[in-house]
Order: sequence, then C-alpha cells, then structure tokens
Amino acid sequence: MKKPAAIIMLILGILLALPGLAALAGGAVASAVGSIQGDGYLTSGTSRFSVNSFALTSPRADTMGQEVPGRLPFDIGTLRLRAESVTPGKAVFIGIAPQADVEKYLAGVHHSELLNVYQRPFRADYRDVPGNSPAAPPADQGIWSASVSGSGQQELTWNLAPGAWEIVVMNADAAPGVDVQLQAGFHSDLFRPAATALLVAGIVALLIGIPLIVFGAAALGRHAGPAQPGVPGPSGASPAPQPFAPVPVPPAGYPARLVGELDPGLSRWLWLVKWFLAIPHLVLLFFLWFALVITTIVAGFAILFTGRYPRALFDFNVGVMRWNWRVAFYAYAAVGTDLYPPFTLRRTNYPADFDVDYPERLSRGLVLVKWWLLAIPHLLIVAAFEGTTGTVWRWETGDNVFGSTYERGSGLSLLGLLVLVAAVILLFTGRYQRPLFDLILGVDRWIYRVLVYTALMRDEYPPFRLDQGAGEPGLAPAAPAAGLPPAGAGPPPAVGPQAAGPAQ
Repeated sequence: MKKPAAIIMLILGILLALPGLAALAGGAVASAVGSIQGDGYLTSGTSRFSVNSFALTSPRADTMGQEVPGRLPFDIGTLRLRAESVTPGKAVFIGIAPQADVEKYLAGVHHSELLNVYQRPFRADYRDVPGNSPAAPPADQGIWSASVSGSGQQELTWNLAPGAWEIVVMNADAAPGVDVQLQAGFHSDLFRPAATALLVAGIVALLIGIPLIVFGAAALGRHAGPAQPGVPGPSGASPAPQPFAPVPVPPAGYPARLVGELDPGLSRWLWLVKWFLAIPHLVLLFFLWFALVITTIVAGFAILFTGRYPRALFDFNVGVMRWNWRVAFYAYAAVGTDLYPPFTLRRTNYPADFDVDYPERLSRGLVLVKWWLLAIPHLLIVAAFEGTTGTVWRWETGDNVFGSTYERGSGLSLLGLLVLVAAVILLFTGRYQRPLFDLILGVDRWIYRVLVYTALMRDEYPPFRLDQGAGEPGLAPAAPAAGLPPAGAGPPPAVGPQAAGPAQ
C-alpha cells in the first residue's frame, strides 16, 4: 500500500474510532442511568440550602421547559423535588409556576435567587434581592402548575412542559429564613432509547474505524521499519539508505535504546516558545498515540494466540514513540536542541533517536499481566518522574442516590522541575549544565523503557537503574550518515516548523 493511502486510511479510522468510543461511553452511562435506579430517576445527593429571606428561587438563566416541544406520546422528562425543613415539624412549600407569575408574586419581596452549586465541599451562591414580606402565603396563590406543602419530607413531581418556569421554595407560612434539605431527581423515557442508539452507533463506528487504524498503521509501519540491506522495499525497489546505522545493543543493555545529543549552540531564549512551535507535532501525536493504543490492544491479542508481535504494527509503534521522543527532546522533556523535529516515523539525522529490538517470540502468558500488574512498581516511579497530577472519581450510591464527582489536582513533576532548572540556567548563563542534562536523559530513558514494556513490545523487565548520559551505557553516540554534519555542527539549525530559505 502506498504511503498516502495508508495515511488516509489511518486518519479515517481515527476519525471514526474516537467518536465511536465517545458514543460507546455515553451509551454505557445512559444505560446505567436508565437502570441503576429502581424508580428510574437519576437522583442527586441531599444538600442543605439556607437563606435569610422569604423565598429561594431557581436560577433565571436555567429556566426549565424553554426548548421543550409540545405534547409527545412519551415522557420527555419528569422532575422530582424532595424538601424537608431543617427545623423539625416546620412546614415547607415547593412550587413550580411560569416565571412571569413568580416574578409578579415576588415583586418587592425579599428573596434569594440560586446562582451556582459547588460540590466537595458543598457550597451554594445566591443573589439577594431586597424587599419586604410577601402579602400572602404561597399556597394561597393560584399560579402553581405543581406544588406541595406540609411538614416532614415533601415530594413534588412535574412533567416538563414548554415555556419558562421557575421553582420556588418557601416556608409554608411565608415566614423569613428558609432552611431546608433538598434533593432533585430526573426521569425520562429517552434514557433507554438514547443509550441503545449510542451503543449501536459506537459499536458500528469502532467496527469500521479499528480495522482502518490497524491496516493504516501496518502500512505506515512497513514504510517506517528498518531497511535491510539487499531486501527490496515495499514497492519492490531497493530500500533507501538510513541516515543512521542501527544502534547496537550494549553489553547487558536493555533492548530499547534512547539517545540524545546536546546541541552546544543552544539559544538562550528559544525554549520559552518551543512548546508553541511544537503545537503541530503535539496535535498529530495526540491522534498517533490513540492509534498506538488501538494497535497495542490488537497486538496483545496476536501475542496471546500466536506468541508474536505483528512486525508492521511493532514498527509503527516504535515510530510513534520515536516521533514523540524527538518532540519531547526539543520542546519539554530535555530542550536539548534547537533543530525542529521532522514529521516522520522513520529514523532521521536528528540529535534525538529511539529504537527497540524486534522480539522474534513473546510470552503468551505475560501479555495478560505485564502491562498492569508487573509494571506497577515502575508505573509508580514514572508517575513521580512525570508529575503529581491526579484524577479521582468518587461514586455516590445509596438509597435513591446515584452520581459521581470528578476531581483533578496537579503539581510540578520531577522531570519538569529538572528541565526548568536547566532552562533557567541556560537563559542566564548561555550554557546547559552537562551533568543536569545527563540526569534528565536518564529519567527520560527510564520512562521510555517502561513505556516499551507496558506496550507489550518486550518481555525483559526494565531495570531499576538510572542510566544517565546522552547515549546508552557502553555505547558511543550514533554516527550521522555520510555527507551529513553531526548534530550541533555547521550553520545554526532551523528553529521553526519550516526551515529558513537560502541565504541571500
């Protein structure tokens, strides 16, 4: 397959598989929403709302029913509200009425409008509207589409209807100081049909997209793989010479090798904008990493049944990691060169390179456990190297309660701190401290070895060893191809996405 056709196939596969996964996830959530509750309601937790005014109203910007169509043969949505006064025995009132009628009733009345609600810790923001006491208790008004009143827990249900509606919570006797425990629930007959539609759409998109990704990646892998002397290339012609000779394996070395040569003429300030210059690469790498995850899963099944990693997919995945390492070396994980990375999976005459030896056989049993169970010690160390960012999902379940919250925290990683220190020293002194560079490369090398292991590419367990330096231990730096200058030599390299034009 020709390279342009492989690229098109890969792009189409990604564009189908990404929304397919999103649809599948959305369908699973909608299915859970439709079945997790015995009464069919998606219910929030119970929270306390307390204001000193005479009434608490729902936000104006979120008026309900504004876009709801007319009468339909099914329940498009039912709102359920439960309220109980914090003061035992005190009667509360909940009502839903057209917004215009609520505004007329509360005109000149001191009330509070709910603006925002925050979880963990719970906090509610209100807009206080000054005024006087209401002329009559809320239950005496004839404006309510649905309302309940009384002591103890009160439950109101209301079918969504066209129009602008507003919720009002008050003390039943219209006394000031509304202090209640509130819980909201929502039910719709659309949950299950929407879940089914999303699941079907997601499965269809994945059934089409995943094979396109695999075939496209395999074709690109054949183009990116190492050219063997005397072996015809994909088109039948002799393969083009590689700018770098294959990197030999050092004694007792790991079969994944990461190298990076420090540019002696680094700009003092360019590292400040390299992240911006690298944006085109980062966008492409986002999609390439998605494809790598898919091809790794497919390769895992191939290893499980055959004991072999498909060579074309192996070369594609190595190419993605190589591309990623070049961009990382340039922009954020070392800032060791000003030479703009090439847009290719193949090996090039670039001062940063990455390669992995292809394994003829892999363990069928290890493929089931090495990427998560056996890798846990290394994954904890890599997490410390790469950052303290954490993601936490908290599920709330119980009687008539189902929901989740998402929390994310972040901090400066060890690797990021080392690179930042090196870059700041470069900014003020014009020199990149070589011992610091060697340490940074050692951290990067550890990370990529773990990446290779968790991507099922080798069975050898990564060593707990910080091999510092530009090259692998026991290896001299790889030599550039004949006729090409060594990294850092010659005229200043290009520093943007496009090389400079000819000298005038």
